[in-house]
Amino acid sequence: MNLSELNILITGGANGIGKALSTSLADAVANVIVIDRDQKALDLLREEHPAIHGYAADLTDYAKCAEVTEQIFTSFGKLNVLVNNAGIIHSELLVNLLSRENPRHSVDSWHKTIDINLNAVFYLTSHVAERMVKTRSKGVIINISSISANGNAGQSAYAASKAAINALTVTWSKELGMFGIRCNAIAPGFFDTESTRKALTEAKVKEYQKSTPIGKLGKTDDLVNAVKFIIENDFYNGAILNLDGGLKL
Repeated sequence: MNLSELNILITGGANGIGKALSTSLADAVANVIVIDRDQKALDLLREEHPAIHGYAADLTDYAKCAEVTEQIFTSFGKLNVLVNNAGIIHSELLVNLLSRENPRHSVDSWHKTIDINLNAVFYLTSHVAERMVKTRSKGVIINISSISANGNAGQSAYAASKAAINALTVTWSKELGMFGIRCNAIAPGFFDTESTRKALTEAKVKEYQKSTPIGKLGKTDDLVNAVKFIIENDFYNGAILNLDGGLKL
């Protein structure tokens, strides 16, 4: 696919890695469209990069996903790329005997993590894929997964949500391929981002950095380059691209 001709939708594109993706691609494609629930961050993004189009929406709301999809296709006619980037990192033991109030994993945290990391991806993609098929827009769906999808101690909800994302990626690649729509995922290792440092202790971050064979955390540019690779390689489909510096959990 030729980047310069594409309309690309990035979820969670006003903050963190999502912002790095949207700003890095803005000059390379026809249109970058961002969905984020943080209106202030969207306003700031538009001030810094007027060419980027922003929509505020909570993607855990199925009806809102339908509404924002309708708005985007009405405005732009078609989408070629959907990057499901929005998500949260959550770390919590299944049983924590040091917690006196409740040693068990919080049910609220479980539902919140699954809702944001999995349900929102399913909701939005179902609407976007339907419109892509109906408008005969060939393209690619890229899901941001995680190295934790293989199972990581202390991340029950997060690992489960990302393992499910991997399964959906392969499933959708088989269902949508006949329409010229590819589906892939990127499974990053541990990246030097604000969300990583909020979710993990500094000691844990250093431990993962030391355990990574190349001895460093990932950078946002690494993910940007991976997204470009998947978009431009028309034969890459149904795959999980591990971007982990060689770290195996």
